Amino acid sequence: MTMKTLISILLTLALLCMGIGMAETGEGQEAEAMKMWIGETAVAVTWEDNDAVRALRELVAEQPLTIEMSMYGGFEQVGSIGTDLPRKDVQTTTQAGDIVLYAGDQMVVFYGSNSWAYTRLGRVTDKTAGEMAELLSGGDVTITVGMSEE
Repeated sequence: MTMKTLISILLTLALLCMGIGMAETGEGQEAEAMKMWIGETAVAVTWEDNDAVRALRELVAEQPLTIEMSMYGGFEQVGSIGTDLPRKDVQTTTQAGDIVLYAGDQMVVFYGSNSWAYTRLGRVTDKTAGEMAELLSGGDVTITVGMSEE
């Protein structure tokens, strides 16, 4: 068997295995991603890979979740999710853009910094600290979390 034939067979097998994996997991199809809006502003979020985020994803799979947030402490917005999510609180110092779970049923979005025990949910990645403050520090806001096709 020549090297060219061997490489050809190996590439064919690799592509076949990838195709089988994609069919089983739904990869390669338009995937739905969890999205977040602050008021009317869509924000890019890198979500954590943990049980709390998986539970949140299940919660918003059928319809978006709207959370009425209230300013607290001059550095965060806090609102009830309406149900408990799995928590694994760790002492954390937050920064503007961090999204955390507090007390199992409260979402907190930061435009400043705080140190407390939280379960991390994600981080807004497309806004500066100044932009987060502009979005969140002017009064109570509404946060919406839902699914959107990418």
